Amino acid sequence: MSSVPYPFTAVVGQTDLRLALLLNAVSPAVGGVLVRGEKGTAKSTAVRALSALLPQVDVVPGCRFSCAPGAPDPACPDGPHEPGAGAARPARMVELPVGASEDRLVGALDIERALSEGVKAFEPGLLADAHRGILYVDEVNLLHDHLIDLLLDAAAMGASYVEREGVSVRHAARFLLVGTMNPEEGELRPQLLDRFGLTVEVAASREPAQRVEVVRRRLAYEDDPAAFAIRWADEEHEVRARVVAARALLPQVLLGDTALLQIAAACAGFEVDGMRADIVMARTATALAAWAGRTSVRKEDVRQAALLALPHRRRRNPFDAPGLDEEMLDRILDGFPDEEPEPEPDPEPQGPDDGGDGDGGGPDGDGGGVPPQHDGPPAQEADSPEAAPDAPDTTREDAPQPSAQGSGAAEQAPVAAAEPFRTKVLSVPGLGEGAAGRRSRARTAHGRTTGSQRPRGHLTKLHLAATVHAAAPHQKARGRAGRGLVIRKDDLRQATREGREGNLVLFVVDASGSMAARQRMSAVKGAVMSLLLDAYQRRDKVGLITFRGSGAELALPPTSSVDAAAARLERLPTGGRTPLAAGLLKAHEVLRVERLRDPSRRPLLVVVTDGRATSAGVPGGRPGGTPRELSGRSARLLASEGIASVVVDCESGPVRLGLAGVLAADLGAPAVTLDGLRADSLAGLVKNVRTAVTHTASLNSVSRRAA
Repeated sequence: MSSVPYPFTAVVGQTDLRLALLLNAVSPAVGGVLVRGEKGTAKSTAVRALSALLPQVDVVPGCRFSCAPGAPDPACPDGPHEPGAGAARPARMVELPVGASEDRLVGALDIERALSEGVKAFEPGLLADAHRGILYVDEVNLLHDHLIDLLLDAAAMGASYVEREGVSVRHAARFLLVGTMNPEEGELRPQLLDRFGLTVEVAASREPAQRVEVVRRRLAYEDDPAAFAIRWADEEHEVRARVVAARALLPQVLLGDTALLQIAAACAGFEVDGMRADIVMARTATALAAWAGRTSVRKEDVRQAALLALPHRRRRNPFDAPGLDEEMLDRILDGFPDEEPEPEPDPEPQGPDDGGDGDGGGPDGDGGGVPPQHDGPPAQEADSPEAAPDAPDTTREDAPQPSAQGSGAAEQAPVAAAEPFRTKVLSVPGLGEGAAGRRSRARTAHGRTTGSQRPRGHLTKLHLAATVHAAAPHQKARGRAGRGLVIRKDDLRQATREGREGNLVLFVVDASGSMAARQRMSAVKGAVMSLLLDAYQRRDKVGLITFRGSGAELALPPTSSVDAAAARLERLPTGGRTPLAAGLLKAHEVLRVERLRDPSRRPLLVVVTDGRATSAGVPGGRPGGTPRELSGRSARLLASEGIASVVVDCESGPVRLGLAGVLAADLGAPAVTLDGLRADSLAGLVKNVRTAVTHTASLNSVSRRAA
């Protein structure tokens, strides 16, 4: 990788992304930027290029926490600092890796020295390095929740606190927070989304001329990074000077009563929670005015601030697509009179021709003082096949069925899901060691302390009582003379904690003709949507298998994107025979592969079916039994491996065959009806899961001994 960064002003298009980053450079109080979008859209390139546009900072020489010479932090661990001249250095851009530990983020205390010598030997973390600079988190949605909480708390308070067994360290941590993410890999929790000041959606341009210019500039940069940077040096200098001028003008910008009313009306009109949106919009509108060289906020500033600050705050549930109704926003703002306009500043000089992408050389794309209005990212083409046309009803199992799972005369068009409802917890029995989440019991880095052990590698959570107990018998032999204990490294004990883990929830959904009655399938989809919403809240991975016709299909490989699972479920057609065994065997194969990829993440299998089996699911081959016998053997195979399962019985009507209950017995799992999934009807289900799995394990043990 070249040591010469790609110039910020050479980024083609992405007007909203560049504007949001620059507004935070003008006013870090805006609260950072969350950049959402598909891969390969210059998200990381633009963020890394921003640091070159920030003004240099003056720091106290030798201070590891970048204290300002004129106003040093009185609580700085390296202080107190004597007044004196500072040393200028460029603003830093610090990257937080997805796999970083808590100690790497906030810093670490030398526990052994703290106990034995009573000194605060503190090693700064990335938050200290990023002070007065940029902290960049790529794939922020894949970061552990507790790290995101620490990160956002520090960003909100402007300080980082490290507390370890009564030893406390605090230092300033004010930085421009930028996170990037691909929504296909999972979403952030709504309360974490709210902590980012602004958000932008980015997508690759569909205009051939703009795509050509992107490739041309990238190749020119890779051929000679230094020469490419020189070509854009003038534009970089102009933007850097404009950032400095906007920072100086910012305290003089007047946020009038009309603008405040517009901000409040917009936040109330879009029903955002809390007051953070109003504050962020006010700061953003003020920064927009300063960036445009004005000392008063106008309606267009408020409008642009709303388009950047509100989309990620108006989501009511994880299945709502982010975005803002611009026509509704205009109606809200049109109800207020315009502020008295002031003379426009002289326009900024235009940059060189950028290859026909419609942008000037300046970062806001128009070369002038007024930032552009939001045009939104280019529409993305759907990645799903077109829905099949309506076909005759085939809900009777003896009706003619197609021999393949694909489109055919028996296929029904997708139906909408019923309204989701709240479910109670379905958990995996036992104690796991998977990724932190909120579903099943597990040994985790955070939670209640349950015991102690010798540390494996670096000590992170000291068990003080166990450490003292280990060191106490050796004090006389170690020549203890004072009040403090003589601590050796072998005495240290790591606290073991129990919390909650996220699981892999694999849905196996019957989409055959027996489920095709529109009202019935709507209820089934509503139930699965409810379980998906629960999986989202509990930080699970999810996967979706459907079976119909002559086989089973992995509709969605295991992923953290619950949104993707919900979208696939909405488009799910129905029809055909019922290859239940094929669905169960496909689940067995998927779980086998996932066990190799992520052995610590335990699965929970949720089978949604009426229990009927009318097809072997082995086209062209010898099935080796009736469809019902095959499904029973497949279920017992899953049970023999101790996979926790739940069967959602979708059978309805006055006459019931009870086949889902038979399937549940083969799986060693509880069966629950659609109505029983509701929170007020699900009491005891978790206990039944544990009992069923324990009973199955006992039977398997007896069978093995008998064999």
